[in-house]
Amino acid sequence: MKFSTVYPLLVNKVTRKGRTQQEVDAVIQWLTGYDAAGLAGQLTQQSTYETFFDMAPAPNPNAALITGVVCGVRVETLEDPLVRNVRYLDKLVDELAKGKALDKVLRTPKQAREAAPVTTARRAPKTWTTAPRPARD
Repeated sequence: MKFSTVYPLLVNKVTRKGRTQQEVDAVIQWLTGYDAAGLAGQLTQQSTYETFFDMAPAPNPNAALITGVVCGVRVETLEDPLVRNVRYLDKLVDELAKGKALDKVLRTPKQAREAAPVTTARRAPKTWTTAPRPARD
């Protein structure tokens, strides 16, 4: 299957949920090491998924931190590198579409997360207020 055929589907999946094409590109670039020009070149060449991942300039070693289930299969147990990379990409795009913060989607080792300063504002927890109940007669 051609990556250029699937790419618009990935973008459509996240844009329907209020995310952007740039975020999809950031996920792909993080996973594969392509820069914007390299990604555009692969889309123009209409590379297959196999060629796309084989030609990846710098596959991210932190991709091994991606865990979970995609299509009923645990991604960390897949042995075929091509299938595993395709599922990694699916998992990252799914998380993005579900509203997970981009810095959480792009995995980093736990030590790096603990050492890095927090740059994203957290939303205050919801507080529930209740109005007094009317007296019963």
